[in-house]
Amino acid sequence: MIDHVSVAVRDIALATRFYELLLATIGITKLETRPATVGFGKKYPEFWVNLRAETITAPSGAHICFRARTTVMVDAFHAAAIVAGGASDGAPGLRPQHGGGYYAAFIRDPDGNRIEVVTFVKT
Repeated sequence: MIDHVSVAVRDIALATRFYELLLATIGITKLETRPATVGFGKKYPEFWVNLRAETITAPSGAHICFRARTTVMVDAFHAAAIVAGGASDGAPGLRPQHGGGYYAAFIRDPDGNRIEVVTFVKT
């Protein structure tokens, strides 16, 4: 149903490096670069970072969730985000309040966008 999503960032170069590092852990790469936007995906750009420095005043409240194939990938995504300058907003682990087998991690990117990664495990 959804073709693509985007987040606003203050520094396109910083955001590009940040997302290149953590999205690689789940098989997503940079596919397109323009002066004020960068697109990431597997086959086509599905996730974009857009330079919008003038509009960012506080975390937007937006929440974007990526799907991972394994818990190891979820763990790696979270670790990569921290190394790249993001902040933990929920360490990797089971979230029974979201249903059986829901294994996720949450981070905040350098601009405050809330990003999640999830996989589903047998319980």
